Amino acid sequence: MGQILFSAAHKSSGKTIVTTGICAALRANNKTVQPFKKGPDYIDPMWLATASQRSCYNLDFWTQSNQEILQLFHTKSADADISIIEANKGLYDGLALDGRNSNAALAKLLRSPVVMVSDCRGTIRGIAPLLLGYQQFDPEVNIRGVILNFVGGDRHEKKLRQVVEHYTDLKVLGAIHRDDALMLEERYLGLIPSNEDQLATEKTQLLANIIGNQIDLDALVEISTPIPPVHFTTKKVYASLNLRIGYAKDRAFGFYYPDDLEMFQQLGATLVPFDTLNDKDLPAVDAIFIGGGFPEKCMNELESNQSIRTQINNALTQGLPAYAECGGLMYLCNNIQYQGSSAAMAGVIDADCIMTPTPQGRGYIQFKENQHAFWPASPSPAINAHEFHYSHLSGLTEHSTLVFDVIRGSGIQNKQDGIRINNTLACYAHQRHSVHNPWILQFLNFIESCQSKQA
Repeated sequence: MGQILFSAAHKSSGKTIVTTGICAALRANNKTVQPFKKGPDYIDPMWLATASQRSCYNLDFWTQSNQEILQLFHTKSADADISIIEANKGLYDGLALDGRNSNAALAKLLRSPVVMVSDCRGTIRGIAPLLLGYQQFDPEVNIRGVILNFVGGDRHEKKLRQVVEHYTDLKVLGAIHRDDALMLEERYLGLIPSNEDQLATEKTQLLANIIGNQIDLDALVEISTPIPPVHFTTKKVYASLNLRIGYAKDRAFGFYYPDDLEMFQQLGATLVPFDTLNDKDLPAVDAIFIGGGFPEKCMNELESNQSIRTQINNALTQGLPAYAECGGLMYLCNNIQYQGSSAAMAGVIDADCIMTPTPQGRGYIQFKENQHAFWPASPSPAINAHEFHYSHLSGLTEHSTLVFDVIRGSGIQNKQDGIRINNTLACYAHQRHSVHNPWILQFLNFIESCQSKQA
């Protein structure tokens, strides 16, 4: 088993396209590739998962302890030939001044070599001091190679290679020339999710062909380092909560952490997917979970499926437990208003969801439960999560019950998040199951308590 972390000097250096192409190319060469993504992102992992045909797992200092990161990484890498970690932003970027939650810190924690994806537009000799500076800034970070990206042509490539080879000890693993075919469409400062793209598999195969022919895959595998053994003291928690959880899985809703879905099953629950766009009936379940996504892009189709909207409204109004995050919150509103149009949604939350051209909440969020919280209490006084939404709620009554007080971030309104309606909890925050925030166990225990009250 080998590992490599791909990073860059700054965001928008093309590392997601490059990393996705490498995963697909290695898989085409009969390698079992296990992808990971640094940070809380959903969209890049969906593309990496499509390319590798394996679930991509997030490694995030904000929501996980170092031990949880190590355990997830080692467990999921166990049967892979190589593990590929895609960084977020720049190598040394992170929340903390001392860099303890940066990509570099992750590389050191995992003891993974780093390959820099360098944006070469408008530079030749200037790449040398950049790479040397990144090496010298923290000598404990094992930068082993560089991929030259956005190269202008053969002459540009030749000069760049000469500069890197003359001034640094880094190996040039490849040079990727500028090519419109490598541009995946972007939305809201990120790629369009692969679950919305019917040609996602074909696109990753194209990336594999183009990028695989411009990168020395053998050299890449050679510089990967073995994953060192780690002893874990924590034990997995198993339970026998025999519950059926329906979760929306379609083009409108696809933002789920794969390890969170696995935790539902580990705790004894059965996940039952349903399609809000095409299914006419809600399946027989004990509760529903609607994750994030871009429902505004499918709002006319969502509106057209009146049958399931009505059934969800009736079920939640009658007390069926439910949890909804961001896109799920939007779907539970009366309407979504976007680009001058409006479409009716499930109508559980008596408010309209208004899309805006600028973010209304973006980045890491931290909140604590207040006196209105109705799930079993969290073991931590403050819960770390993230939010990323270009919408806000309009018409929400001031007397609405909001169960989270926001310490950092935006939430729904007035520094609060987590609206409670009957047995439904809907928030803009995206939660991650962890030792400090075992939200899935809390949710399942709440469902069982609701059933006990009805018995």
